[in-house]
Amino acid sequence: MDGRTLILENVSKHIALAEEEKKYFLSLLQTKNYHKKAYLQREGNPCNHFTFITSGCVKSYLMDPKGEEHILTIAPADWWVVDYMSFVFEKPGTLFIEAIEDTTALILTKENRDLLFKKIPPFEHYFRTLTERAFAVSQERVTDILSLTAAQRFEKFQQRYARIAASLTQQQIASFIGVTPAFFSRMLKAKRK
Repeated sequence: MDGRTLILENVSKHIALAEEEKKYFLSLLQTKNYHKKAYLQREGNPCNHFTFITSGCVKSYLMDPKGEEHILTIAPADWWVVDYMSFVFEKPGTLFIEAIEDTTALILTKENRDLLFKKIPPFEHYFRTLTERAFAVSQERVTDILSLTAAQRFEKFQQRYARIAASLTQQQIASFIGVTPAFFSRMLKAKRK
């Protein structure tokens, strides 16, 4: 499926658009291609855009002082990704966003998003819905880390990300569920027994 069709299908789940509104929205987007391991966003750089993944997959993560990677989001096709703290507060970014595999994305700058809100007000509802869902998923991740075992978090991960789990490394999965790669490896061995 073409990326512009995919994003219109995503939007249509939340708001109805006339043909001229669809054309205007699409005119505000810029297509970008990223090779595997390319950065869409680097810590320290301001994030002034939303990114819609049309093919491939990306991860957003932070690096702790020890140099350990902590994955916050895995975004496959049909997902939006953004460093919200940087975007909202207009400060340097705290996250890296990196392509896990070759990825194509549609970029909506903050300036174009604001134009979109003025010209097509229902998009405010659309982006509010996205933000609410992102907050709910983030809250769920925190409560899972605090209340579930690593094995339970891994099981939940496998259910939620079944279609992309095979393309992720064990290190990436371990980072996402909040364990070290060594612990994750021992957990998998114990599970096989």
